Amino acid sequence: MKKAAYIRDMTQGSIVRHLLAFALPLLIGNLFQQLYNVVDTMVVGYRLGDHAIAAIGATVSLYSMIVDFACDLNNGYGIIVTQRFGAGDPRQMRRAVAGMMELNLIAGIIIPTLSLTFLRPLLGLMNTPADIFEQSFAYISIICAGIPVTIAYNMFASILRAVGNSRTPLVFLIISSLLNVLLDILLVWVWDMGIGGAALATVLAQLTATLLSGCYVWKNYREYLPRKEDLRVPGKLVVTLLLSGGSLAMMSIVVEFGTVIFQSAANLLGEMYITAHSSARRLLIMMLQPIISLSVANMTFIGQNWGAKKVHRVRPAIRTAITLEIIWCVFAASVLFLFGKALLRFTTGTTDPDVLHNGVVSLRINCVLYPVLGVLFCLRNTMQAMGHKIIPVLSSFIELAMKLLAVALFIPRWGFIGVCITEPVTWLLMTLFLIISFLIFQRKWFKEVESLTA
Repeated sequence: MKKAAYIRDMTQGSIVRHLLAFALPLLIGNLFQQLYNVVDTMVVGYRLGDHAIAAIGATVSLYSMIVDFACDLNNGYGIIVTQRFGAGDPRQMRRAVAGMMELNLIAGIIIPTLSLTFLRPLLGLMNTPADIFEQSFAYISIICAGIPVTIAYNMFASILRAVGNSRTPLVFLIISSLLNVLLDILLVWVWDMGIGGAALATVLAQLTATLLSGCYVWKNYREYLPRKEDLRVPGKLVVTLLLSGGSLAMMSIVVEFGTVIFQSAANLLGEMYITAHSSARRLLIMMLQPIISLSVANMTFIGQNWGAKKVHRVRPAIRTAITLEIIWCVFAASVLFLFGKALLRFTTGTTDPDVLHNGVVSLRINCVLYPVLGVLFCLRNTMQAMGHKIIPVLSSFIELAMKLLAVALFIPRWGFIGVCITEPVTWLLMTLFLIISFLIFQRKWFKEVESLTA
C-alpha cells in the first residue's frame, strides 16, 4: 500500500491546508448526500404534489432522530479510532475498529427493530395529520428498515476519516447520488410507486455507497482492520468506545427528541405550514454543509493531534475553523435572505403563494443568527475530539428545554412565527454556553495533556 495516496497525517504541516484539503471532499460529498433529500422533494413535489411533500415533512424530525442516532454512534467511535491513529499505534487502532464493528452489529439489529415496532404510535404522538398519515408511515418505515445500511456506511466512512482520507468517500457518494436520481425518476415517476419509491431509492443508493466503501477499506486499509487476535476487545476499550459514541448519540437523541415534540406541535398548524417549514429547513440544511464539513475536518485534525499529544496545534486550528465557518455563514445567510423564494419554488415545484410566503419567512428568521452556528459546530466537535463529552451533551439539554418551551409557549402564542424563532434562539443560547465553558476549562484540559509529554 502506498500510504501517501491514502493517508493524511495532520500532526504536521499547514493547519489551513489540512483543514481545507480534508473539508473540500467532505463538502462535495455532503452536498451530494443532501441531493438525496432535495431530489426526493423535487420528484415527489413535481410528480405527487404538495400533499406528498407534507407527508415527508411530517416525518423529518423522527427520521433525523433515528438516523442521526445511528450515525453519531459511529462518529463517536471514530474519534477513538482517530486518536489511536494519531498516536501511531496500529494495534490499538485495530482493536478500536474491532470494537466499533461489534457494537455496530448489535446496533444494526436493535435500532431498526425498535424503530419499526413503535413507528405508528410515534407518528400518532407527533400529531401527523390523518390525511397524510399512511404516506408518512410508508416513507419512514422504509428508511428505518434501511438503518443497518446507514450504520455500515458511517462505520466505513469513520475509518477513512480517521486516517485522513476524505477523498475516496466522495467518489462513492457521487456514484450513489447519481443512482439516487435515476432510481427516484424510475420508481416514482415511471413506475408510479409513490412516496415509498422515493424512500426505497434513497436506501438502495446508500447501499451502493456502503458496498463500494467497504470493498475499498478491505483492499487498501487492511493493516488497520482487525486480525483474529484483535477480536477479543478489552473491556476498557469497549467502555471508551461506548462513552465516546454514546455521548454523541445521547446528544443527538436529546436534541432530536425535543425536535419530535416540537414538530408534533408544529404539525397541528396544518399541512400548508408543514410544507413551508420542511421545505425551508431542507434549504437551510443544504447551506449548512460547508460548516458541517469544516467542523468534521477540524474534529479529525484535533483528534489526530490530541492523540499525538501535539496540543500546540489545537488552538490555532480552532481559531482558523471558526473564522472560515463564520465567513461562509454570512454568505449563506445573504443568499437565502435574497433568493429564498426562488430557491423554494425550484426545489419543491410548488406555486402555492402561502407555502412560498411562509417558507421565506422561515428562511429569513433563521438567517439572522446563521453565523452563530459556525461557532457552535466548531466548539462542540472540538470538545468531543479532545475527549471531553459532558459539556456538549449538556448543551443538547438547552436545545431540549427550548423545544419544550416552544411547544408550551411560543407556538400556542405566536403560531408559525413561534416555530420559526425557536431554533435561532436555541443556537444562540447553546453557543454562549459552549463559549463560556470552553474558556473556563480549556487551560485545565491542555495542561493535563501537556503534563503527559513533559
